[in-house]
Amino acid sequence: MISSELIKGSLKTIVLKLLKEEGAMHGYAITRRVEELTEGKIKLTYGALYPILHKLESEGTLITNSENFNNRIRIYYSLTPKGQTVVADKLKEMTEFIESLQRIIEPKPGLSYARS
Repeated sequence: MISSELIKGSLKTIVLKLLKEEGAMHGYAITRRVEELTEGKIKLTYGALYPILHKLESEGTLITNSENFNNRIRIYYSLTPKGQTVVADKLKEMTEFIESLQRIIEPKPGLSYARS
């Protein structure tokens, strides 16, 4: 399993990407889908997920829709038009970050690094 410290900085991007690809989802569905896509390596806690969902909603990136399901209220989250733009920016940023980490983890042979 991947540490929560590594996940923390990526959670917003993960949530936005899922909502872009899957459409409206409720919190439990988001946690299950992340676990499924990562073969159990990333497990989101509700304590980490819901503050991100509420923050994205307060920023105008997400909207909510409530539905009654088996006498329980389910809150579905979906992207706003602003959210569509934000997800594109976040995915670009995440891709650049992953590529940069890859260069650190597996530097190409023959590259010299300046020493101070």
